[in-house]
Formats: sequence, structure tokens, C-alpha cells
Amino acid sequence: MLRKNLKFRNIILLLLLIPFMSNAQNLTGKEIIEKVYYRDDGDDRRGKLTMTLINSRGDQRVREIKQFDKDFGKEEKKIMFFLSPADVRNTSFMNWSYDDPAKDDDQWIYLPALGKVKRISSDSKDDYFMGSDFTYDDLGDRHPDEDTHKLLREETVDGEECYVVESMPKEDGYMYSKTVTWVIKDKWIGLQKKFYDEDGDYLKILNVKDYKKYDGILVITHSEMHNVQKDHKTVMKYKDIELNAGIDSGYFTERMMTRGL
Repeated sequence: MLRKNLKFRNIILLLLLIPFMSNAQNLTGKEIIEKVYYRDDGDDRRGKLTMTLINSRGDQRVREIKQFDKDFGKEEKKIMFFLSPADVRNTSFMNWSYDDPAKDDDQWIYLPALGKVKRISSDSKDDYFMGSDFTYDDLGDRHPDEDTHKLLREETVDGEECYVVESMPKEDGYMYSKTVTWVIKDKWIGLQKKFYDEDGDYLKILNVKDYKKYDGILVITHSEMHNVQKDHKTVMKYKDIELNAGIDSGYFTERMMTRGL
């Protein structure tokens, strides 16, 4: 009798768990990418970036950057100031992203040699940023509704259980024919992302090497973009990070870009 009661209780427990198990198993590719896009990253963020450019011969160029990000309702604004070396010092870049798939990011760059702020046109979004392996478009936030997403499979990468999602652009002529992203389950971080060029050839891969928790929020602290066609790599390391620091809205202006820190 006791054994029957235990068996009955186990059946009831299993029935209660089924809805939760189904929800976890039935996530669509779009829902997974939305979880990445809307993952909590605090109200504002600031820190120092070290950008290391490595060519096919192993030669390195190192750049130090101060970065500020802040949420403004459904907008996110980011500004970067180059601190060193001397040839890029006082260069600045600003990006405004919108939670609207119909609205492209607004981007500006300030080059001290020109003495004025230049707006990045939509035709220049596929240009590479400051000699790195990141395009201007990569520096913005691509809205999930701009692509169609398909869950391909589940895999374990570097000990992390991941969803593998293929994303294909809805518009014609986009710089990438598709991307494939390995998303860590329950953390909603893109651990790995492969990019394919307009001809469908494998172009580059973004790998997240490390992330840490600040005030309960996961922050990517080390990532590497490797252009396999050029055998060129950009290593990004993020340090001295502060979240919810109350960054002044006045940082995110063209005037601030020219004035610098």
C-alpha cells in the first residue's frame, strides 16, 4: 500500500512538472534571441575597454577606451572615448539604439584630425570600426524582429548547455547572409556567434571568453572576434566596471564627443 501511495505521488509530481518542462523544451528560435536581447544589463554601465588588434603575423596594436552606456526608456545610448595610443587619442564614437525594428541605429564618429563629428550613413554600416573586426553595425543592437530565427539544435560548448539558433535577415542586401548563435541556457548570453558573408561563406566568429556577475547582473568581460577570411582578430577586455552609477545624460551628445573626457 505504501509503495502504491509513493508511486501515485510521483505520478502527480510528474504531471505538475510537465508544463514547466514543456515550456523549456518548446522555446522558439525567436524567443531565445529575444531573451538575449532583453537580458537585464542594468540602467547604465561604465568601464574601460582594452581593444587589441592582432594580424595574421601576430603583430599587435593595443587601444584603451572609456565606455559609457545608459538606457533611456526604449532607447539605449553608448559613447566611447579613445584614450590611447596617441594616433587615436580623443577619437570618440556614439551609438543610439531603438527598440523598434523599423528604426536603424543612429551613429556618429569624431575624428580629431577632421575637427568635426561625422554621422555614419546606412551605406557605411558594413565598414570596419577603427581597424577592428567589428563593423559599425556590430556595435549597435540588432532587433530580433529584423531577422527570422530557427532553433537548430542544442549543444554543450565549454561546459555550457546552449541553444543553437540560426538567424537570417528579412531585408535584401544585408551584409550577413546569416548568423548562427550559441546561447547559454538560463543565462541568455551568446557564447559564440558565427557570421556568414553575402555569398554565404563563413566570414568570422565571435567568442565570449569570460563573463562576471556585478550586482547580480552578468557582464561580458572578455570577447574575441576572429575574421577567418583575413586571419585577423580583435580581443576586447572590459574592466573597472560600474553598473547603475547614475551616469549623466549629458554624456551622450555631439558636444561631449568633441570635448572628450
